Amino acid sequence: MPHSTDKAQTVTGFADQTPREAIPRAPMRRRPVHTYSIVARDPVTGQMGVAVQSHWYSVGSIVSWAEAGIGAVATQSFVDPSYGALGLDLMRGGKSAPDALKALLAVDPQPAVRQVAMVDAQGCVGAHTGEHCVAAAGDHIGAQYSTQANMMLKSTVWDAMGSAYESATGDLADRLLSALEAAEEEGGDIRGRQSAAIVVVSGVNTGRPWTDRIVDLRVEDHADPVGEIKRLVKLKRAYDRMNRGDELLASHDVEAALREYAAAGQAFPDNMEMVFWHAVTLVKVERIEESIPLFSRVFAHDMDWAEMLRRLPKAGLFANQEGLVDRIIFQARGA
Repeated sequence: MPHSTDKAQTVTGFADQTPREAIPRAPMRRRPVHTYSIVARDPVTGQMGVAVQSHWYSVGSIVSWAEAGIGAVATQSFVDPSYGALGLDLMRGGKSAPDALKALLAVDPQPAVRQVAMVDAQGCVGAHTGEHCVAAAGDHIGAQYSTQANMMLKSTVWDAMGSAYESATGDLADRLLSALEAAEEEGGDIRGRQSAAIVVVSGVNTGRPWTDRIVDLRVEDHADPVGEIKRLVKLKRAYDRMNRGDELLASHDVEAALREYAAAGQAFPDNMEMVFWHAVTLVKVERIEESIPLFSRVFAHDMDWAEMLRRLPKAGLFANQEGLVDRIIFQARGA
């Protein structure tokens, strides 16, 4: 059953017997990273992820950790980043998330100031909120996820995050973002907001981290970090569609490729990069007239794109037969 606590949770399993001095620890931070976060595993896709927001610069560089096929970790409050690296190491070695967390707490000289949550590739969850975390602080464990927060305006934040995550639709990234938005609506950090991050990894480790890391975005310093991270996720999806279009074009599925380019451009109509390459693709498949309105939009924004177009034939992207590029530029500027 989902549950909440304002103090350290008992985590089942056995403690790792590694001597305390053998495990490297980060220097004690003098100020806590007042933070709310969620770690979760999607039971359908197996994807795992972390989303976090804090009134602290570059929170994603220390709080959020994830590895495909292994697990995800959020380490916060008086942050010890080694919980992220060592937690993943222990889960990679076969420990469940609760057992990995218990092992690390057992050798931590200051567990009372830590707030940590972990989820493993089987969906097991461990969470700990130390008794000396700054109030309001607590966590909420649900089915294959945990929400946690410290230094919040209200003690209802972590439960609100859990409810939002459970009721949200969409993929894992969408649901993680819903949890962050719920925290903001509940009052969020008592001192405000500054940075946010989201990372989502595949449920299966292919040995190619560049493909296993599905989402990896950070907002280091922003007046509305949750809103900005949400915008960046939408932008990433548009670029993913551009990349998918490239793959389809390489496999000679021209119509499907053009649909992907068009969809990306519709999502971000002011993004001239997407419009430009959509137009270039139309030239490559000899649909010149269809490319003219797109080039016209791009050139109206910045004529440097025309110079960019002139450079593409030399790179082998299309043949500049009979002054094709000059004709396109002339027609597009007059359109």
